[in-house]
Amino acid sequence: MPERESAPITRPSVAAKLAQAQAIVEARRARLTPLRREVLSLILAAESPIGAYDLLARLRDRHGNAAPPTVYRALDFLLENGLIHRISRLAAFIACIGHAPGHAAQFLICRDCGEVAEIDAPDVITALKSAAAQRGFTIAGVTIEAEGVCAACQARTLSSKAESSET
Repeated sequence: MPERESAPITRPSVAAKLAQAQAIVEARRARLTPLRREVLSLILAAESPIGAYDLLARLRDRHGNAAPPTVYRALDFLLENGLIHRISRLAAFIACIGHAPGHAAQFLICRDCGEVAEIDAPDVITALKSAAAQRGFTIAGVTIEAEGVCAACQARTLSSKAESSET
């Protein structure tokens, strides 16, 4: 999946989300170091989920000496504090600021364009927890990744089919 260019890191929504993240981390008596803040800002500025090595490349463009362990430590901190999610199917990260750490994340992933949307479907989580409880299993965390085709790609496909049938 080709990565889209990220928006400028200084855009207001990124600045507001960084301020919110700072408050969350401080409330937990943790520290959003400059590197952690920069990694989070890169994730926030990306228009689609971004992989660790893409983050590393962007950090190297700015600083020249970033190493994989430093990026992974920053990502681990951001994950532990509920500021990002890891989307396993894409081996990439997406921001999620404002939810409790470990909330039940659910993602719709378009296999055509790579668009990722986080949804909130509490009935799905309730059903999953109920089924787990019937087996005596206690769920500690949930991330659901559903792959399919988004509405925009479906519309493009229908439009292409209509055009080809007219010719």
